Amino acid sequence: METQDEELIESLTPGDADLKSAYEKHLSLKARVDELESLDHLSDLQEVECAELKKKKLAEKDRVMRILSDHRREREVGQSQSA
Repeated sequence: METQDEELIESLTPGDADLKSAYEKHLSLKARVDELESLDHLSDLQEVECAELKKKKLAEKDRVMRILSDHRREREVGQSQSA
């Protein structure tokens, strides 16, 4: 995620439990993937786990990006109505 997205996430998570949950899950999955990828050799089971975790991590990132997109759209609508 870009720095701009991460800053927006930080500003929105206190008031958006869904965003907070998705972002925290994404970070947790990323940490586990990074942990597995740091190993010199993965067992077959670890390779399967890593592949599954990457899919879940991507799904959570997509969820975060959809929520951010909704927030940005709401912000644009609010700005155009006040103009």
